[in-house]
Parts: sequence; C-alpha cells; structure tokens
Amino acid sequence: MDKEMQDEESAVPAASHRGDTLELPLFEDAVLVDKDVIEKLTEGLISHYLPDLQHSKLALQELTKNQSVLLDTLDQEIAKFRECNSLLDINALFVEAKLYHNKLVNIRKEMLMLHEKTTKLKKRALKLQQQKHKEVLEQEQQRERELERERQLIAKPAKKT
Repeated sequence: MDKEMQDEESAVPAASHRGDTLELPLFEDAVLVDKDVIEKLTEGLISHYLPDLQHSKLALQELTKNQSVLLDTLDQEIAKFRECNSLLDINALFVEAKLYHNKLVNIRKEMLMLHEKTTKLKKRALKLQQQKHKEVLEQEQQRERELERERQLIAKPAKKT
C-alpha cells in the first residue's frame, strides 16, 4: 500500500508559481488557485488547530515542570535514604565502640585485680623473707650460744697456785 502511494506521489508533478496565482500540475480537472485564497485557507487551518496546539504546548510545559519537581523530590528522598543509611552505619560504629569500651573496662578491672594480687604477694614474700631471715639469725644465735656453752663446759685446766 505504501508503494502505491509513493508511485502516485512520484507521478504528481510539482506545482509552479506565476504571479498571484498558483498553478497546479495538469490533471483532468486543472484548477488555478489565487494566493489570497491559499492565505485564507492557511489562516483558517492555523486558527482551527492553533488553540489546541497551544493548549497542548502548555500541557507539555506543565508536565515538564511537574516532572522536574518530581525528579528534585526524588533526589531529596534518595539523599534522605543515604543519610539514613549513614546514620545506621554511625549507630553500628557506636555499638561497636561501646563493646570495645566495655572490653577495655573489663581489662582495666582485671589489671587492677592482678595489681592488688601482686602487691599482696610481694608483701607476703617480704614477710616470709623477713621471717626466714629472723629464723636464720635465731639459729645462728642459738648455735653461738651452744658453742659458748660448750666452751664453758669444756674443762679448764686448773691454775697452779
């Protein structure tokens, strides 16, 4: 069907201009048309379709404006979601920080407890060392007393008088 229309169009010779009239190609019913008539027909056609076209143009402009507003709103919503996700990340970091803080507090308590135990053990070791030293001194003093007693018990030759 498109081929038939193309054939018909190619068979139609182009229109030519002569002065104030437009001469259409030769057909069986050739008609000469005045330029004023063409202008009035054109104005009539334009005046018939122009309001609808202008209305359509305004509607398209309004749609474009609304689409722009929707895109801006969508961008804002996306930004809010990103911010919300970053807040979730921040919350996760705070939870993790709290966990590590608790671990540090426990380690500190454990270190204080170990410090107290080592201090007590050092004091006990010092007391034991002092007691051992005291026992050693007492043993030496006891030995010296025994040696002194043995010396006193050893018979002394009598002095000749």
